[in-house]
Amino acid sequence: MRKKPSEDSKMEFKRERYLQQLITSMESPLIKVVTGIRRAGKSYLLFNIFDRYLRESGIPEDHIIKIALDDMENASLREKTALYSFIRSRMVNDGKYFILLDEIQYVNGFEDVLNSMLHIKNADTYVTGSNSKFLSSDIITEFRGRSDEIRVYPLTFKEYYEELGGDRRDRLDEYMRFGGLPIVALMSSDERKISYLKGVGEKIYLSDLKQRHNIKNPTEFEELLDILASGIGTLTNAQKLSNTFKTMNHTTISANTIKKYIDYYTDAFIINRARRYDVKGKRYISTPAKYYFCDIGLRNARIDFRQIEPTHIMENMIYNELIARGFQVDVGVVEINTQNEKGHGVRKQLEVDFVANKGYNRYYIQSAYSYFDESKIAREKASLISIPDSFQKIIVKGDSGLPYRDDNGFMIYNLIHFLLNDFI
Repeated sequence: MRKKPSEDSKMEFKRERYLQQLITSMESPLIKVVTGIRRAGKSYLLFNIFDRYLRESGIPEDHIIKIALDDMENASLREKTALYSFIRSRMVNDGKYFILLDEIQYVNGFEDVLNSMLHIKNADTYVTGSNSKFLSSDIITEFRGRSDEIRVYPLTFKEYYEELGGDRRDRLDEYMRFGGLPIVALMSSDERKISYLKGVGEKIYLSDLKQRHNIKNPTEFEELLDILASGIGTLTNAQKLSNTFKTMNHTTISANTIKKYIDYYTDAFIINRARRYDVKGKRYISTPAKYYFCDIGLRNARIDFRQIEPTHIMENMIYNELIARGFQVDVGVVEINTQNEKGHGVRKQLEVDFVANKGYNRYYIQSAYSYFDESKIAREKASLISIPDSFQKIIVKGDSGLPYRDDNGFMIYNLIHFLLNDFI
């Protein structure tokens, strides 16, 4: 039965993967830092889902200290000494206290507060942060070796579908268009979703970055993101993008500046960079690379919901799914010896869409939206056949059909099956 989304409903996306990470982290004495793109559900995870788990586990209410620092009610605690003193005043015995601090970047000098919490043996501290003052590089630099990072991503399709239900194909089409930000998923009309995604992209994500980095040419900064949005899943590099600017906009922007801008987008979790990996040579190739958007709805909003090509969107979705499952994901390259039309020997590079690694496990994955054309099938298989190892090879296709293993030993999944089941 199809559920009707509503911002005011009692629907709740379970976010079980992140809850389990938080539960596991309870054994660690480090600061737990919940990061991720803004509006991905970090605050709800900490203040609702995790808080409820603690209470149901028998933690007394007065041993859970929750402070939402973006709330005007707590404005007096945005000074580091005031916040620290308040927390200490609530810790009246030697029992374990859980300190949940939401939007910690509102506190000037929050680093000092968190470092001080490390010295309190019965304090278990969890923090979220957003905007320019609390990006991934800040956390890595300031708390290296002193924090556990729990990275929260937008809803996977499985999280999305398990709560909303309905026809799987219809839901997939919605997801491919509007993405997985929880608040967007709960909106009841397409018009509201479109308006929200356009507004949040400009007013929250980009304005934050422009302010943080004092961007001198905001138009070019935004246009670069538009170019990346139009070319998701395309191999590119800073010099190529610089040339694109010259051709399309008749403006000059250096490759170094473009590289710097891309780093800003990556650091804010807006896009991810997938490096190229030489499978046979077992080495990384520095350039070119592919870029994927953390949320496909934000990507689509950047280009005004034009260029909704299922081929590229599907590839972006598979990448995001693998990342959410905890894989390190690269773009694979396989070099083979072949002959040209004159019979001369040549070396040729074949592409593997994704090389996904986690621990000792590796998977080679091809994204093939149209898997009924014989020449297309042959192309997708060629690179996988040329890989000289026994790790699992997978083709994800866009049409229907049950999973099966082909004559080459490759597993073939349709997209919905792949997204809804933890085959890997």
